[in-house]
Amino acid sequence: MFEHITMRQIMERMLARVTEVNPNIDTRQGSVVWFGLSPAAVEMMIMYTQADAVLNDTFADTARRPYLIKRAAERGLSPYVATKAVWQGEFTPTTLEIPINSRFNLNALSCVITERISAGKYKLECETPGSIGNEHSGTLVPAQFISGLETATLTGLLVPGEDEEDTEAFRRRYFNNINNQAFGGNVADYTEKAMALAGVGGVKVYPVWQGGGTVRLAIIGSDYSPPSSELVDYVQTAFDPVTNHGEGLGLAPIGHTVTVEGVENTTINISVSLTYAAGWSWAAVEPSVHNAIDLYFNEMAQSWMDDPELLIVRISQIESRLLDLAGIIDITGTTINGAAVNYVMGADRIPTRGTVVGT
Repeated sequence: MFEHITMRQIMERMLARVTEVNPNIDTRQGSVVWFGLSPAAVEMMIMYTQADAVLNDTFADTARRPYLIKRAAERGLSPYVATKAVWQGEFTPTTLEIPINSRFNLNALSCVITERISAGKYKLECETPGSIGNEHSGTLVPAQFISGLETATLTGLLVPGEDEEDTEAFRRRYFNNINNQAFGGNVADYTEKAMALAGVGGVKVYPVWQGGGTVRLAIIGSDYSPPSSELVDYVQTAFDPVTNHGEGLGLAPIGHTVTVEGVENTTINISVSLTYAAGWSWAAVEPSVHNAIDLYFNEMAQSWMDDPELLIVRISQIESRLLDLAGIIDITGTTINGAAVNYVMGADRIPTRGTVVGT
């Protein structure tokens, strides 16, 4: 609003007021009057700049993060905090009881045992919050000696860790909260409450799923992969514990019977006929082809929640992305799961790369 106001404009206005009082006074640059007014003009320009920042911070669509948080707090909203990844670890011998709270190191990260699953299997929580805890697996090294322990390995991600909600995602959630009133078990209410749970990256709500009072929630992990059975069970218990269906002991209203299920993978096999630049071959481009397809599929998984239609793996998207890669100058004969047509995914299914054959 005030970005057009410069020091020069302020000086011109002040000098004009001086000459209104005394037209004969010297107001040229370097004069006593000019030197007297110029510092004030600079300070006033700074004030206008600050006023512009204050004005922007007043409105949620332009506010910087600290002031957006203050604005959202008026509606009881705050950014989602970073959460910790939960892994399954397997230990041998399986007869050995690993003490709860035992710490293990994995590269630069540390994990702590929180729960025994079964003989030789335990839940471990990454001590570092955020998605960085999702990216590691392999051999664990005990922080302290455990007598009789032979091997310790992370074998599966149970609940993905999430980074602190970024500013633009929080801004969108704020406006969604205003535009879609969450109340009393409506779709917006289920969506808002599911997204607030650790490990949930997206949800679709199916009301009146099997008649009045039944609700189905389909969820995807915060790493945009199918959720583990543990995460599904966690969300199920949070909304409507299985042993007390419909009794209102969870987040769901009394009388709502909620069924929570996870999205599932569909394997996508791709075949392409490529024309290579001089000195290139399939062996040289294959890793980058795999990365490009994985990125495309990950983008589709991220859009699953907001897409009201079934996801479609498109030949045009695959070809355009491969043509952007070094070493590939043309592409023909693309097929998806053996057919030269786009592949329509089933309901609540996301694509995962299968075989990719290039000639």
